[in-house]
Amino acid sequence: MAVDEQRLNAFLGKAVADLGAAVSAVLVSIGDELGFYKALARGPFTAGELAANTGTNERYVREWLANQAAGGYVEYDATSQKFSLSPEQALCLADANGPADVPGAYSIVRDLFHIRDRALNNFRTGTGMEWGEHHPCLFHGTERFFRATYNTNLLGSWLPALDGVVDKLKRGIRVADVGCGHGASTILMAQAFPKSTFVGIDYHESSIETAQQRATAAGVSNIGFEVADATSYKGGRYDLIAFFDCVHDMADPAGAARHARETLQTDGHVMVVEPFANDRLEDNLNPVGRVYYGASTLVCVPVSLAKNGPALGAQAGEQRVRDVFVSQGGFTRFRRATETPFNMVLEARP
Repeated sequence: MAVDEQRLNAFLGKAVADLGAAVSAVLVSIGDELGFYKALARGPFTAGELAANTGTNERYVREWLANQAAGGYVEYDATSQKFSLSPEQALCLADANGPADVPGAYSIVRDLFHIRDRALNNFRTGTGMEWGEHHPCLFHGTERFFRATYNTNLLGSWLPALDGVVDKLKRGIRVADVGCGHGASTILMAQAFPKSTFVGIDYHESSIETAQQRATAAGVSNIGFEVADATSYKGGRYDLIAFFDCVHDMADPAGAARHARETLQTDGHVMVVEPFANDRLEDNLNPVGRVYYGASTLVCVPVSLAKNGPALGAQAGEQRVRDVFVSQGGFTRFRRATETPFNMVLEARP
């Protein structure tokens, strides 16, 4: 078989870059936990200075910094032998309110190695794995990763893209946040719209406990939480029901859509935030799709298959979600309200 040397070298270059990222993943997590990124945002520091500022060992810190500089996560000045973060790096690595929480995403990656053997068995048997069976680092990493996205987009662009929802929220309505996890989206909305009432709903009991703690710490009083799945929550009629990044991994997404239709006011709204995806596989073969297909293989699909669900997957695309809410769920109006490179925001109405 003839081998194109140029294509071979190009592939090997890509593979080396991926290997470097994989090897560095645990170092990103360590740097986050030890406060290296936050310290470097105040830098620049030599390796010794960073070690002194963080109470860590200089020799390990020196190697960590070299790895991070080689990967483009840290800036290095050869003249002063000092390391620092650019403003852009600091926003993504050291600012909890920045546009992306990169170390939070790497916390998700930590879980994927924890469950590798279970995933191997899933491939062989077709069985699934419940959300609650994962390592707790998945829950905290997911909260951090999505919270950054919600901080950046939810109040400023996603809710305003819905038909008249912001005005209703300002006047005071009832809102259900289904699949709320640790409650990051629920709390953010409750803080912004004090005249409205919010209920965060999730079937994972420990996540609801954490959400309640987060709400108490935030001093939010117009919020409550309920342990229930997406097809059985109670609470009467809602004016807005939100699904943040959860419909695609549900065991019964059509049942969730029908239940939302049954509990929604006649002039209500359903907001469905899903990972950005095109409807055709070939249109998702890109870096974002690669991340989402990987997470979907190890987290989203197993969660749905654990209860014999349809396993829509994190790259379900708009058409499949439309089918869930319109053809199976009974909604008559459905549209893409807005999008980002990582999310699409869909609106369903009775």
